[in-house]
Amino acid sequence: MSGGVDSSVAAALLKREGFSVVGVFMKFWSEPPSGSSPQINADSNADLRGYENKCCSSENETRAREVAAKLKIPFYVFDFRKEFKKKVVDYFLKEYKAGRTPNPCVVCNKEIKFDLLFKKMFSLSADYIATGHYVRLRRENSNCRLFRGKDRNKDQSYFLWKLNQKILKKALFPVGDYTKTEARNLARRFNLPVLGIPESQEVCFIPDALEKFLKKHLKVKPGKIIDTEGKTIGEHQGLWFYTIGQRKGIELPGGPFYVLDKDVKKNLLIVTQNERDLYKKELFVKNANWIIKEKPKLPLKIKVQIRYGHPAERAELFKEKNRGLKVVFLKYQRAVTPGQSAVFYKGQQLLGGGIII
Repeated sequence: MSGGVDSSVAAALLKREGFSVVGVFMKFWSEPPSGSSPQINADSNADLRGYENKCCSSENETRAREVAAKLKIPFYVFDFRKEFKKKVVDYFLKEYKAGRTPNPCVVCNKEIKFDLLFKKMFSLSADYIATGHYVRLRRENSNCRLFRGKDRNKDQSYFLWKLNQKILKKALFPVGDYTKTEARNLARRFNLPVLGIPESQEVCFIPDALEKFLKKHLKVKPGKIIDTEGKTIGEHQGLWFYTIGQRKGIELPGGPFYVLDKDVKKNLLIVTQNERDLYKKELFVKNANWIIKEKPKLPLKIKVQIRYGHPAERAELFKEKNRGLKVVFLKYQRAVTPGQSAVFYKGQQLLGGGIII
């Protein structure tokens, strides 16, 4: 329970259905105030106090407690700050340093919400973990199938491709069959103190600007900006400040310029003035995971989504020797970005996914 509409309504719906519900609030790491050391001593509780993460602030915790009290359910707080820093934040920074653009929410869902919390579940003698994700779970005997949420604008299946059948058998997603508007109406009907809360789309552990956060943790590392012919046309301040397809912030005369690629070994930022150069028909993925019960036979015709909020496009999936999986799209895709997730669908059903390399 994060103190927001979705998880609060999820708890209320389960309570109404007769479940014995226990509310759990998770505390995550966030950026220390300016002037503090960015390195957190994981063994020191003092170093972990007083920092506010957007999704688990003290205000959110108070609101979650109020919802639990309203629903007359037990309420626990789990301090996952050390684990979150190691599993999510350190991964995030490592990926940027390697020239990739990671998606921390995918990692958080797998490593924290459906791994760490999953293990904690047994200490509470619980049978299921329920969340406020907008996805729909369908159980067919021993087979669990995950589908996009009813609300296409809020669907969060993209972030859950790392899950598996073992987890799905113990998972519940009560708001998946509702739209966000319907969820707000339910919150009003249940008289929950969660209405009027603004929704945040930013990375929860970054207090303001991403560039400022990266500059603090990864520093400045100047290098050459070159065009597609290899000609030096400027200087960048660190490859981690740029992502594929980016136009703003390159600060070169005679633009617009677009980030086309990054050469981490040579510390080169490669740009183009021709936006058509950004369009690709193929990509490779590593660390593929199938959320469905039986691994499918390849090649396979599916739809693939290459970033959150982006439509899934028709493609064919191949097994490529020594290179993982190869995705070939029917149409060209703009700004295929290493580090992001390529997520596989068959209609509305989530099949799995992988990390774009």
